[in-house]
Amino acid sequence: MDLSFINNYYIPVVLLACLCVGYCIKHIVWLEKISNEYIPTMMLILGAILACLAEQRISLNIIVAGMVTGLASTGLHQIFKQMIEPREK
Repeated sequence: MDLSFINNYYIPVVLLACLCVGYCIKHIVWLEKISNEYIPTMMLILGAILACLAEQRISLNIIVAGMVTGLASTGLHQIFKQMIEPREK
């Protein structure tokens, strides 16, 4: 099964916005009450909304692209986190 078509659904500006918002949610002290398990869902919804705003229209393809991009931001955060933080032995 070829999943390379997913690359067509990334929207760079939405990815950066979701990455910044997710980082803020994770690291701002007064937002610590938000459980980590809700952050991917929040980024999925935010990505869909931002994609519709960025493209200035609403369609299923744009909503899905935003959702994929929002979830990709959480994965990108985890990759950066694992690269920067030292591994515990």
